[in-house]
Amino acid sequence: MISIELFAEVTARALEALGIGVIAAGALYATLRAALMARTARGREVFSAYRRLLGRGILLGLEFLVAADIITTVAVEPSFRSVGVLGIIVLIRTFLSFTLEVEMTGRWPWQGGTEESKEHDIS
Repeated sequence: MISIELFAEVTARALEALGIGVIAAGALYATLRAALMARTARGREVFSAYRRLLGRGILLGLEFLVAADIITTVAVEPSFRSVGVLGIIVLIRTFLSFTLEVEMTGRWPWQGGTEESKEHDIS
């Protein structure tokens, strides 16, 4: 029978690998799309689309990495020190997610609106 610690560790490692893969695949996809767009679109449009696609890949990958950190801390290494390290890691990654969201949309994540109605207003 598989222990819960082993299952949690394998799951956490799989999520870490998935997060890294998502970031790498997102970067590759964004680069290929930008290269294709460069043939027909203006430079600013290409750059804007490239940043948006790249940011989305990074955000999604960060979510998987945070999930792996949580599983590792809670199930594999439950100690006050590891919980403190997890807290710092989650704070840093949350800050990165927020700043990427602002870069991509020009709005804070908690500001409402649809994708089409988002304007570049950070207040």
